[in-house]
Amino acid sequence: MRIEEKDLFKSYFKNLTPRERALFEGGITLGALFHQFIGTPVSLKNREILERAIEESMKNQPCVQDISVKIVGDLKEEEYIPLDGSMLDVKLKTEVENTVAYLRLKYIEDLNYPLMYVEKIEER
Repeated sequence: MRIEEKDLFKSYFKNLTPRERALFEGGITLGALFHQFIGTPVSLKNREILERAIEESMKNQPCVQDISVKIVGDLKEEEYIPLDGSMLDVKLKTEVENTVAYLRLKYIEDLNYPLMYVEKIEER
């Protein structure tokens, strides 16, 4: 992104601190990932390809520094099933100025729910 674009982009978030913006961007990214890819056909044969495709797609979101997507569960080579929230284990790192936020999307058995949450925030 060019400097002029960065300043213009930043002007829309002037009412947020870097910490708030890092969390905002992380939440938007996890929400987009969840709603964009749930239902995608997945099998043992294409699991890794789909994991990389999701990662590369989400790296286009503003402020995303790193993302790791794992599709968990018993998959079979010869048949596919639709991807659902219980199958996603995602680690996301966003960065805005001096703030780094680590967010997670993971199925929590006790809640019976794919939870999106903040693992930690670092100020540099």
